[in-house]
Amino acid sequence: MIYIKDLMSGLDIFKALSSEIRIQILEMLASNQVLNLNEIAKRLNLSNGAITMHIKKLEESGLIKINTSVGKHGIQKVCYLNKDRLMVDLRSKEADYMYEVEIQAGHYSNYAAAPTCGLATKDSIIGDFDEPRYFADPQRIHAEIVWMADGFLEYRIPNYLKANQTFREIQFSLELGSEAPGYSNNYPSDIYFYLNGVELGFWTSPGDFGDVRGTFNPDWWPPHLNQYGMLKLIRINHEGSFIDGCRSSNVTLGDIKLDYKSELTFRIAVTDKPVNKRGLTIYGKHFGNYSQDLLARVLYDVHEVKEIKLGISRAETE
Repeated sequence: MIYIKDLMSGLDIFKALSSEIRIQILEMLASNQVLNLNEIAKRLNLSNGAITMHIKKLEESGLIKINTSVGKHGIQKVCYLNKDRLMVDLRSKEADYMYEVEIQAGHYSNYAAAPTCGLATKDSIIGDFDEPRYFADPQRIHAEIVWMADGFLEYRIPNYLKANQTFREIQFSLELGSEAPGYSNNYPSDIYFYLNGVELGFWTSPGDFGDVRGTFNPDWWPPHLNQYGMLKLIRINHEGSFIDGCRSSNVTLGDIKLDYKSELTFRIAVTDKPVNKRGLTIYGKHFGNYSQDLLARVLYDVHEVKEIKLGISRAETE
């Protein structure tokens, strides 16, 4: 997700979005994941030269990325979305206090896993496939893809607030999918989210996608396994809980009763409740289609503290 904290910092993005052709290019990339320049030009009935100018502006704004790959007709420039979410905060800059942390998929603090399951770093599989005992391996903190047919992963989120600060909103952004043996694009799974043990709602993943190779997957990752997921944004504030902007529950920050001393735990789970119980896969920075790990963002308010001096005047002692 691209987060614009104030309007001036997003000027390049707003300029890039001012063209109908560039909007069409973004829509095509959202639908097709990856396209080369020739494919984009053909679909829009434009010359390669005209498309190159639009692609350059989209790349400079950070909305898309371009890689060079070798295809049937020589070297090609391949385009894909950098992020698939854009969030613009219209509040004044002075009122915007936040911090964010990225946590690798394997850096969980608690777990339960059942086969099919496993985890891998960007360099290799950890242990063996379908062996839950390897979820306790010390190397698991470096894992950037984790999958399971049943169970949960729980992450500890640092709380950096001070005594004069209060939570305004907590956000979680991560790439997720279902978990099928091998892969299956049609494999719906209900994935639930919890903050400090309180359910925030669930999202139904359409499948365990493997029809095309994930953009950031390492070369050694087998083509017959799942390749990518979908980027999801979970938010909780004083209005309720939301997944991708849609209300997922009426649970608010007030219901969880957080303060600057609170521990923060975020759980992702498949449970006994879903109609669609088909596992989960979490993709990190070097897997899937989005170059990010689990991103946790905390927005907070700062309150003025007035100093009160306690003492006894000389007159009162006489």
